[in-house]
Amino acid sequence: MTSISLRGDDRVLHVAWPDGTRADYPFLWLRDNCPSGFHPQTRERQFDLTGIPLDIAVSRAELEDGDIVLTWSHGGHVSRYQPGWLRDHRPGLGLADAARIDPVPWRGDLDPDTLPRAAAQDLMTRDDALLAFLIETKKTGLALVDGMADDAEAGIAMARRIGFLRETNFGTTFEVMSKPNPNNLAYTSHALPLHTDLANQELPPGFQFLHCLANEAEGGGSTFCDGFAIAADLASQDPDAFRLLADTPIPFRFQDDDTDIRRRHTVIDLDPFGNLQELHFNAHLAGIFDLPAEKLEAYYRAYRTLMQMTRSDDYIVTTRLRGGEMVIFDNRRVLHGRSAFDSNTGFRHLRGCYVDRGEFDSRIRVLSRNGDA
Repeated sequence: MTSISLRGDDRVLHVAWPDGTRADYPFLWLRDNCPSGFHPQTRERQFDLTGIPLDIAVSRAELEDGDIVLTWSHGGHVSRYQPGWLRDHRPGLGLADAARIDPVPWRGDLDPDTLPRAAAQDLMTRDDALLAFLIETKKTGLALVDGMADDAEAGIAMARRIGFLRETNFGTTFEVMSKPNPNNLAYTSHALPLHTDLANQELPPGFQFLHCLANEAEGGGSTFCDGFAIAADLASQDPDAFRLLADTPIPFRFQDDDTDIRRRHTVIDLDPFGNLQELHFNAHLAGIFDLPAEKLEAYYRAYRTLMQMTRSDDYIVTTRLRGGEMVIFDNRRVLHGRSAFDSNTGFRHLRGCYVDRGEFDSRIRVLSRNGDA
């Protein structure tokens, strides 16, 4: 059975489980996480840490009906913990997260037919199918949906099945087609080099949904590459260039008659543990580099190296979207682009929207909690 002991000099409660797992819980942590300090419906913490002394101590610890019961020296408060809950929240461990899915890098030899793919009807009506699809999409950062209804709202409905839509200066939805007086190169028939969208935003959008309503023009093939694979290879092949791109923020800017949105980002973004977290790469939105003169040439070399990698067949995967297909990709990992198309040979129309990463992950967590997949 579970055993407990107080280590007063260390100010911890030691817990040992029958399978040999052991953990120490500091007194302050235990008092801060007393179950009575959380609202029963919202699950938000109501306990005020400033209401107890820093040297609070446990006067008694015992096992009662399978729970661990502590009596505190300050005010005689009694806390009751379930051993399983303490085990799941061991200090230094980190809570299990169904949305923490390791990315699976891919390169130019990826067969587009092997990408995660699902039928729209299944995703709209079956939670188990949606969960499996979201998990696989998190792994690759790129996936396809077949059988979309011939309805401009179908892609939006699919995105809303996953989470709230992200609104930007282009609106909640956007139409990717050749337009007169465009304010973005996506609204022309020109080729688009591989890029991430809206690097000028404080927080660039997460997952992008592009529903192909028509693709009858000559050209217009969609191109993708895995920015994580490129960054990993750059770190191995040219560590100095990798560090410059990961450590040096540069300016990005979008401007038109109504908008002027600017933000500094590193091209390669690492999390606090040094893992690849996202990329910000958009040569069209890159501002005037304003680094000190003595750093510019080295930075340009690193930036150009990464740009060359995004144009190499070693990394690029090309597919031609058909009417009724939708592509979903992580805009902060997967770079996307297209070849030029001739608008005189047919109509090309994609309708897009964004769902942020937090919404995407939330849906995975909730479906994992409620489902069997």
